[in-house]
Amino acid sequence: MNDSPIAALEAELRELLGDRGVSVELAARQRASTDGAHLSPVIKEQLPLGLAELVAYPASAELIAATVAAAVRHGIPITPRGKGTGNYGQAIPMAGGLVLDMSRARAITEVGDGFITAEAGASMAALEQAANKAGQQILMYPSTANSSLGGFLSGGSGGTGSIKHGSNSQGFVAALDVVHAVADASLVHVAGEAAQPYVHNYGTAGIIARATVVTEPLQDWRGFFASFDTFEQAISVIREIGALEPTPRLVSADLATLANALPPDPAIPADRASLRAILDLSTVAAATALVESAGGRVEDVREGAQATMRISMMSYNHPIEFLQKVYPDRYFHVEVSGDALVDRIDEVHAVYPGGMLHIEAQHERPIGMLAGVYSSAEEVFAGFEKLTELGVGYHNPHQWFVDFEPERTAALAATTDPQRLLNPGKLVAPSVSTGAKVS
Repeated sequence: MNDSPIAALEAELRELLGDRGVSVELAARQRASTDGAHLSPVIKEQLPLGLAELVAYPASAELIAATVAAAVRHGIPITPRGKGTGNYGQAIPMAGGLVLDMSRARAITEVGDGFITAEAGASMAALEQAANKAGQQILMYPSTANSSLGGFLSGGSGGTGSIKHGSNSQGFVAALDVVHAVADASLVHVAGEAAQPYVHNYGTAGIIARATVVTEPLQDWRGFFASFDTFEQAISVIREIGALEPTPRLVSADLATLANALPPDPAIPADRASLRAILDLSTVAAATALVESAGGRVEDVREGAQATMRISMMSYNHPIEFLQKVYPDRYFHVEVSGDALVDRIDEVHAVYPGGMLHIEAQHERPIGMLAGVYSSAEEVFAGFEKLTELGVGYHNPHQWFVDFEPERTAALAATTDPQRLLNPGKLVAPSVSTGAKVS
């Protein structure tokens, strides 16, 4: 008879969740122990980083709390998971234990005037659709629009809508129902400023089971596609297009090599630099004039949520993912920011062999993903100093450490996770440089 803590927890969870709500099958444990970390060749070389011993699939916020309580009573580490679309290992169970898969807890419980409330497993695309039906839109959603609400709040940062609204830690969250790692865990409601410390810390200080996020009146958006002879022409207008009023939801641009790797589309002609944007209808004419003044041409203007969602799925990390599919095991990327991405683009490209920038307009200054040909982790990290010398801020995506307000998170976790059972390995002192902002 197996009387291990894992076996005891499995038995308790089968009573709580039913046989379909728990798995110890190897295939299920392997699936639950991976995320998009293959995007980083540095992390890929270190895989596997952990393997779940047990996977639970609670189907409601209340069952999430009950599952956490059971795991704590048995002293089992808990790694929260949405849809596993994160790119850097934040959802890998480095201490084994329980993976808490929340993808079945996906009810949208209320759509009100200026807010929407949903369980952690609800997809961001579903929230946007529900808000749209009520004449509203959520302030932002990630480029992986089908990622979960809990995953986006715990591990994401920004995306479509961030030009105006910044990151998901800047007024996007109105309230949360969170679960602390205590033996009598229940849903703890936090609102306003009290909710913010639970955002973007990978569930290390509390697991988000339900969230209320802010909405605004629905706008009449258009998908805008332009192309240019050169990347320099494209980026010469990206700040101006991003500054149009009403503010665009997204403005992305790529040089021809990256654009050629994107999914085939007649509005993204081969061997030309591409600019794609989600624009308020009232600004399409002004954006057209800017494109043409820079020597470009407008390829198409499309209506409808499907068109704008498609543009979202070609922004932020996604061009790098498409590039890696075309050229397997060749490229890595670093997240970068600053006006030097436009003003000193040749020097930025020269930081890494084969350097290519995917750029995004942002609410303060441009941001982007700088791709390069991968040879070693040491070469990737050596480029950070060069970027800093150019006035380029960087974030190192080749690591899984909590690097947003880590001191605040650690102070909170001392109370909310006294046994250090929540997502072990993430809220620790980083062993590598995680990033530096533009001075």
